[in-house]
Amino acid sequence: MNSPFTFIHTQPSNLDPNKKYPAIFLLHGMGSNEEDLPQLVQDFKEQCHIISLRGPITQKPGYAFFTIQEIGMPDRAIFDKVLVALQRFMLEAIDEYQIDPNKVYVLGFSQGAILAQSLAFSMGNLIRGVVALSGYTPKFVTEEYAIRPVDHLEIFISHGDYDYVIPPQWGVESKETFERFGANVTFKQYPDGHGVTPENMRDIVAFLAEGLQENMQ
Repeated sequence: MNSPFTFIHTQPSNLDPNKKYPAIFLLHGMGSNEEDLPQLVQDFKEQCHIISLRGPITQKPGYAFFTIQEIGMPDRAIFDKVLVALQRFMLEAIDEYQIDPNKVYVLGFSQGAILAQSLAFSMGNLIRGVVALSGYTPKFVTEEYAIRPVDHLEIFISHGDYDYVIPPQWGVESKETFERFGANVTFKQYPDGHGVTPENMRDIVAFLAEGLQENMQ
């Protein structure tokens, strides 16, 4: 793939050339990289394409997908540009690899979760499911974007009760936003800060396993 993004791609070891497979796209948080999130979905590496992207902006000690003016306010021009680039990347990946366009999932943490939720609204039925960890839905996405229906969407939203980076209430508001637009929301809170607890990880795996099993039928 000719892409502006650096990424890691793994695929099932015994690909059937006559079959298309689900895909999980991974978007890391600010200051991290593409090696951060694959551990969360390692249980699915033999049934899915797993594509973990690196943000294009250097943000020590790693990278970022966009910059911010302050918490809750992405730099809009950069955010819009990277969102379009991500949509293009995902569409090209679906075409390039043996990906079933009806079985596309996006998992993001922090600013990756912000992008995952925004992609759900901007790509509509091209995304089957979302896992949004410790993020929020920017108001300008639902108020100013040409959004697409999400009433087909399965979304898992989680947040730490003691998140010191993104307020837990913003996770609740994201839940309410997606419910208002008709998505099927699973919402969890954990006694944690800005991170992923073992219980959170187990719930993520259960959510994805259920969705992927339904899609395999």
